[in-house]
Amino acid sequence: MTKHLLLCIPLLIFPGSCGKAPREKSFASSAPVAVSTVSAANQTWPSTYEATGTVRARTSAVISAKLMGYVREVKVQSGDRVREGQVLLTLDARDLDVSTRRAEATRDEVHAGVPEADSAVAAAKANLDLAQVTFGRMRDLFQKKSISNQEYDEASAKLKAAEAAYETAQARRLQLNAKLAHADQDVRAAEVTRNYADVLAPFAGVVVAKSVDPGSLALPGVALLTIERDGAFRLEASVEESHLTAIRIGEPVSVIVDGVDRTIDARVSEIVPAVDAASRAYIVKIELPSLPALRSGVFGRATFQLASRSLLAIPAGAVTERGQLQSVLVVDNGVARTRLITTGQRIKDRIEVLSGLTAGERVVFPVPEVLSDGTSVEVRP
Repeated sequence: MTKHLLLCIPLLIFPGSCGKAPREKSFASSAPVAVSTVSAANQTWPSTYEATGTVRARTSAVISAKLMGYVREVKVQSGDRVREGQVLLTLDARDLDVSTRRAEATRDEVHAGVPEADSAVAAAKANLDLAQVTFGRMRDLFQKKSISNQEYDEASAKLKAAEAAYETAQARRLQLNAKLAHADQDVRAAEVTRNYADVLAPFAGVVVAKSVDPGSLALPGVALLTIERDGAFRLEASVEESHLTAIRIGEPVSVIVDGVDRTIDARVSEIVPAVDAASRAYIVKIELPSLPALRSGVFGRATFQLASRSLLAIPAGAVTERGQLQSVLVVDNGVARTRLITTGQRIKDRIEVLSGLTAGERVVFPVPEVLSDGTSVEVRP
């Protein structure tokens, strides 16, 4: 029984499989996809050169003390905005205060001698006037032979003594004036030195660096703070030596800066004549307009316009990017074919094709989502 059952199983399977004709796979072609195309054409574009650089403040100042002393108080922090003449920090000025008071005391002492000197001049002048009148009388009497030679000589000697005393009093008064002027200068010098204990902002701006705290010893020439003038920035770009001859002061430049969501129109303000021996690059300084988003130290790119050149260009929207690969779809005998290309400069909505296409080839644009390599296409106007 089992043997007959095993023999019947193939008989049940094969007749069923052979009773129908084999199903043929349908290869019916789908309808062509309607597309529009543009021709890859030679165009004349302005040639550009892009240089990278860093945004710097046009005006910055490293603040240091003019005196040696301990810092008593720091009134600002990094990021603070300051006005011109604002006190940034103060030094311990007790010894300067003593010097100022000493100079003032010396000046007061000299000034106190002025009334006495004036009185001495006045007394000497009165004695001189009396001596002159007396001598005049004695001279008249001597001419009349009414007095002796001795009396005349005594009157003449008294006049000369009065003149000498008056000149001496005047000289002492002039010396006192000189001492008083010197004392005034000492006081002003002491006051100026005292004012150096208050370190002031040289202009309105922003504190971008701070390297001092209360109790620190400030030394002349050692940086304490750094201030940048607010709203005045420039891009310092490194330009290759081979492109420097095409750049001129005053030339317009397009600048893109990190943190600013638009292209900035700027101009070249300075070309540093020294070249970096390592990079063979020059520094070109580009003045930037005042923008709230600009900050010192951010990265920027400057695009310089050079001479025009001929190139092959297509719409940028026709290019498909997958990783580092760029491709377009071209129409070849009614079929879309993928073509790998290499692109270059881009201006607005068009892009330069360096390789992969020739002038006159028809490129699909816009690219339908359903279109792929090998798809039949129908080109429509």
